[in-house]
Amino acid sequence: MNALDTFLFGYYPYICLTVFLLGSLLRFDRDQYTWKSDSSQLLRTGQLRWGSNLFHIGVLFLFFGHFFGMLTPHVVYEHFIGAGAKQLTAMVSGGIAGVLGFIGLTILLHRRLADPRIRATSKTSDITIVVLLWLQLALGLATIPLSAQHLDGSMMLLLAEWAQRIVTFRPGAVELLAGASWVFKLHMFLGMTIFLIFPFTRLVHVWSGFASITYLVRPYQVVRSRRLNVPKGQNLPRQPGAGV
Repeated sequence: MNALDTFLFGYYPYICLTVFLLGSLLRFDRDQYTWKSDSSQLLRTGQLRWGSNLFHIGVLFLFFGHFFGMLTPHVVYEHFIGAGAKQLTAMVSGGIAGVLGFIGLTILLHRRLADPRIRATSKTSDITIVVLLWLQLALGLATIPLSAQHLDGSMMLLLAEWAQRIVTFRPGAVELLAGASWVFKLHMFLGMTIFLIFPFTRLVHVWSGFASITYLVRPYQVVRSRRLNVPKGQNLPRQPGAGV
């Protein structure tokens, strides 16, 4: 492993995670009025509906699949599913979700660049993040043929072990990627870069989406009538045409 690999896959992940967490916290604390997705739904609603739904279905499946698939130790699930079967499941399900997300994001990218009105109201960060996500999905789909060359799940286990060592601050993570293809490495680097620029883009609204889950466990809202303190007989609804 050379110095570049050591930096990109040994130190860069911590830089990205630090900026991701602290940057999101500072933006929420100091610039709450910019904490939004800057919707343009009044223009080309048909394209937006199809593109947004396909993209969100695909990318949410991929996010949770990567999160649990990469960070769950093999010992937890090895008695239920083997590494090879898990990788094949990930290839098929991830491939379908990736295609859906890629098609949806292609529609959104075309809509944003082809319509002069939408492009005029788009920030540089809006176009940049859409292009980066498009490239990331394309790279993810490109890893499927490479994964098919390791159907025993060996490469998947190495990549998962790298992620687990990074988040648990254990040494030896970089060495695990010595035999990984440049496509895997570029996919990982671009994914970390998206986390790096996350706090400075419209992607911060993702936090709000996850936070909305708290509505499922919030207390019941207590509503009190303004007529509670009105004398009896005077708290009836006003009849039409009645005087003041």
